[in-house]
Amino acid sequence: MTLQQLRYIIQVAQSGSISMAAQKLFITQPSLSKAVSDLEKEMGITIFCRNNRGVWLSEEGRQFLAYARQVVEQADLLEQRYKENEPVKQVFAISAQHYAFVVNAFVALVKEYGREKYEFSLRESRTYDIIEDVRTRRSELGILFLSKFNREVMLRILQNDELHFEPLFTAQPHVFVSRRNPLADKERVTLEELKAYPRLTYEQGIHNSFYFSEELHSTMESPKNIIVSDRATLFNLLIGLDGYTISSGILSSDLNGTDIVSVPLESDEIMEIGYIHTIETPPGRMAERYLDHLREYIQAPEAGK
Repeated sequence: MTLQQLRYIIQVAQSGSISMAAQKLFITQPSLSKAVSDLEKEMGITIFCRNNRGVWLSEEGRQFLAYARQVVEQADLLEQRYKENEPVKQVFAISAQHYAFVVNAFVALVKEYGREKYEFSLRESRTYDIIEDVRTRRSELGILFLSKFNREVMLRILQNDELHFEPLFTAQPHVFVSRRNPLADKERVTLEELKAYPRLTYEQGIHNSFYFSEELHSTMESPKNIIVSDRATLFNLLIGLDGYTISSGILSSDLNGTDIVSVPLESDEIMEIGYIHTIETPPGRMAERYLDHLREYIQAPEAGK
């Protein structure tokens, strides 16, 4: 077993494909396949399951990858500490629901390491895919929320996947609307008042369970519904169609401008936003720095403006 083989395993797990991993590693696909197979034979385990659509980690592979990441990270730290060469490339991946504060913290992390080599990934994704990304170690952290409605189901899913949820903060429900929307001038809005406007929600794919919804009150009847897949489209439709979406209330004028406002929603629900990671692998050094930036942004006085 070599460090090179461990780096290969990590890249294949991140890419979900031997061919894509080979391209990123600048080696041929047959060479990479052989290196992975040789390591599996040496260790006596099956690290990856394979079919014509790609590869994914087996249960044994999930545990092996956790140890491989630790070994490679420690080796990189040793090289960085004792070799007088260029800095080691930093690698970090996170999957999250569609939150501006997640992007703000990511920007801060990139700026912090901007003078070094790095490969960072930020995936704004569906709830099921976030859980799957962390379970398979494609991402080190996942950012999502729990509510009174989804808590029991979500925690059971996370437990079955050997994932742990760590709370960051609790937010009261708000709605995002265009500054020109009649609701923008209200001190608070009710669920009944929202029925007159188009409801915008994020698409959840084939795993379209109410429990996976990114919005509170997902079971509420709404006569006007628009489903989108990305945050930019949702914000454009908020402005263009006088729609609304139920949210945490935290906006970023730097990223989203000043055309969207946040209005408190009368509701008995809450959004407990936090991060998930594998039980056997606590957040690493880079992940902890990201979480530091995330906490700093959330606690900043201007974060909710």
